[in-house]
Amino acid sequence: QVQLVESGGGLVQPEGSLRLSCAATGSVFSINTMGWYRQVPEKQRELVATITTGGSTNYADSVKGRFTISRDNAKNTVYLQMNSLKPEDTAVYYCKARIPYWSGSYYRQNDYWGQGTQVTVSS
Repeated sequence: QVQLVESGGGLVQPEGSLRLSCAATGSVFSINTMGWYRQVPEKQRELVATITTGGSTNYADSVKGRFTISRDNAKNTVYLQMNSLKPEDTAVYYCKARIPYWSGSYYRQNDYWGQGTQVTVSS
């Protein structure tokens, strides 16, 4: 069974930095796109950043230039370096991994989510 284990959240002052990590454990042989999402109460979960196996990245406009997503394929881990944090970045951050598998002769993919880690930006 696959699990995504997140770490690195916490309380930080405005303009501070945090680094989130998310490691996929279990029966993982390869991972396609990995990403970070965030959610605040009573709002939909929103995309923060994604990264493909080859390293192509995509960011929400609100975090461009401040956040950097990266991954270590050998460790099945994705990171999110967050700089110049703002109070509006406060949210629960979730990682997601799209993991392929074969079902007979069919190629399929499942999305797995981490448990979420709280990031609070406040003075």
